[in-house]
Amino acid sequence: MGITEGNVLFTTVDNIVSWGRRSALWPMTFGLACCAIEMIAAGCSRYDTDRFGIIFRPSPRQSDVMIIAGTMTKKMAPAIKRLYAQMPEPKWVIAMGGCASAGGPFNTYSVVQGADLVVPVDVYIPGCPPRPEALMYGFLQLQEKIRREMPSVFAKIKA
Repeated sequence: MGITEGNVLFTTVDNIVSWGRRSALWPMTFGLACCAIEMIAAGCSRYDTDRFGIIFRPSPRQSDVMIIAGTMTKKMAPAIKRLYAQMPEPKWVIAMGGCASAGGPFNTYSVVQGADLVVPVDVYIPGCPPRPEALMYGFLQLQEKIRREMPSVFAKIKA
């Protein structure tokens, strides 16, 4: 057998790191209300998030994506903020459903009117509750955002 030609790939370390991060998202298993049922359904065999490298993790220390699925009350907000702080960098947040995005139909004193008031949100998924397909599309949008906005690996070393 001879040496085959043309099997050379040229890229940068930044592109490889960005590809690795967006191709292995590990969301935290964390649901607040009825949207959590749809989030769980997205992980089942019919939708199979594993094929995208999306594996749900039980701990914030093992996760890089927080999915806020459902109604966030003001009593729950400090716990969400604490869990977000325990996640390693880089980390992203998906607000799933109308309640997490903007309070939904609950314009009351006890409901936070949008998850972005507590943690920075990267992707909003509308619906009440949004279907698992919508969550899959939200993951694809997050992967695209990571691809576009991944800073240089060496930026911190140079600074």
